Amino acid sequence: MNTKRLPDIFYNWWSVVGAFVAVASFCVIVLLLLIDIILQGTTLYLGLLTFMVLPGFLVAGLLMIALGAVLERRRIARGVVSTFPRQLNIDLENASHRNAVVIWTIGTAIFLLGTAVGTYKAYQTTESVVFCGELCHNVMAPEYTAYQVSPHANVSCAECHIGSGAEWFVKAKLSGLHQVYAVLTDSYQKPIPTPIENLRPARETCEHCHWPEKFFGGRQKLLPHFLSDEENTPYPISMLLNIGGGGKGGHAEGIHWHVAQSHHMEYIATDHDRKDIVWVRLTKDDGSVAEYTMGGTPLKAEVKTAHAPRSVDCLDCHNRPSHNYRSPVKIVNQALNLGYMDVSLPYIKREAVTVLDKTYETTPEAMQAIETHLTKFYKDEYPDVLKEKMDAVTTSIASLQKVYRENFFPEMKVSWKAYPDQVGHSEFIGCFRCHGSELETADGGTISKDCNLCHTILSQGTKEFAALRPGGLTFRHPIDIDGAELEANCTECHEGGAELY
Repeated sequence: MNTKRLPDIFYNWWSVVGAFVAVASFCVIVLLLLIDIILQGTTLYLGLLTFMVLPGFLVAGLLMIALGAVLERRRIARGVVSTFPRQLNIDLENASHRNAVVIWTIGTAIFLLGTAVGTYKAYQTTESVVFCGELCHNVMAPEYTAYQVSPHANVSCAECHIGSGAEWFVKAKLSGLHQVYAVLTDSYQKPIPTPIENLRPARETCEHCHWPEKFFGGRQKLLPHFLSDEENTPYPISMLLNIGGGGKGGHAEGIHWHVAQSHHMEYIATDHDRKDIVWVRLTKDDGSVAEYTMGGTPLKAEVKTAHAPRSVDCLDCHNRPSHNYRSPVKIVNQALNLGYMDVSLPYIKREAVTVLDKTYETTPEAMQAIETHLTKFYKDEYPDVLKEKMDAVTTSIASLQKVYRENFFPEMKVSWKAYPDQVGHSEFIGCFRCHGSELETADGGTISKDCNLCHTILSQGTKEFAALRPGGLTFRHPIDIDGAELEANCTECHEGGAELY
């Protein structure tokens, strides 16, 4: 009776151990896949083990089989007679066999456990905030610094940039390899471009904590503002933001109407920063469709081909939720409001914005310029103030230097100008990308620019601020510009710097 068996080259310890590792890994992968299919609610760690750790053992086992076969072929070619048994005889009643099996089993278990733990620890390290922010310190210093003073400072980078599931984890790490190469070869861009195209949909990240059904009604917000006159006159604005929201089947309204489940909104932008929106389509649950194009004319075929439609989600407005670089005007207004800078210093608002808005080559140069500029200004224009309030001037200089280090990184060419923030419409076009734009339907329908759709001004300015007006006020510009503020976009004059503040 002829017994079929493998070619002689596979009878060696390398190939046998490799076969065992490969078969065992494959069996465990199949088992975990079945668990994942049946439960449908497994964690990232199961996916990590299934799709990253165990396939590594499978590949290693297959390579061991091939390596053993090559080595054995060479032995046979040299005429060396193999002593490897063609049959495996294990006699557990034999003490030496039994000890060998026990030692091999325990050793294999320890090895697999150690490898799994080590891989998981490596995963934890690569997912940590310190790893993301400090490994490539010079490159990521702006993002890491801005993140630490952001509203999401207690949320790990991976929760937003990767989220749950093995698929996006693998994508992120593959993308990271390219980034490491760019750092090693010094071929990265300055400033680092926002990876808009590669960001995961907000419904799979942001909406784990924030979701449209959660929002309703309004929320009061106080916007501190100081004029650039000698007295740094306060001109605060209190408004009621119509947050709105609404889930499926509910009444959708307000700002979060844009992402409510009662309809589906899409748009096409022709630029990287998604500022130039040329097409919007609104599809309601009842099947009705409204399509807006520039001037109501059909969108050109080449534009449709070059730019795919994008479904509106959180990041289309909240595009800088954690890495937000504030403008000089916002920085100084906030510092004065919180008392970090002394509002009694003449023209401190104007001079602080002026010195922050200048271009510097390095951070040390900026630090020196801030100190020199403010000291010289008060020495030349208000020597008595400098003498009487030297401590206030010194504290204001230190505060201004601190906020500069948190928002400006000249070595990486990073400032608020490099990363437009599309929330609101005061310094970047934001809402006005669609509202009040030239987008129209074929029959002349437009997207409203009515301010009260999103917010109601409750009070504004020093005199009117004492009494809230629930019925709302018409916005009044601090400087009389003959009502132009009601017609023009804010960004036509305001850019966040010293040109107009």
